[in-house]
Amino acid sequence: MANPNFAWAEDFSQGAIRGIGTAEVLGAIGLIVPELTGIAPILTPVAAVGLVLIQVGAIATHVRRKEFKVLPVNVILLLLALFVAIGRFAG
Repeated sequence: MANPNFAWAEDFSQGAIRGIGTAEVLGAIGLIVPELTGIAPILTPVAAVGLVLIQVGAIATHVRRKEFKVLPVNVILLLLALFVAIGRFAG
């Protein structure tokens, strides 16, 4: 039986799902590596903004599908990414 937490995947092609996953992994790397190494630290807040946009899309998808139970996770991830973006752009 398919995982009910991933019912949203029915709305997207396999390529789109892979693209979303790749963007999330690259965003996570972009949050950590530039600041950690000191190489192109401007990429950290840029990655955070990208993750905010991914979460906005996730929230919109879940609301459209009436999957309200999973929204708190997306909202928390959005707020964390927004915190990093604001903190790094301001600092």
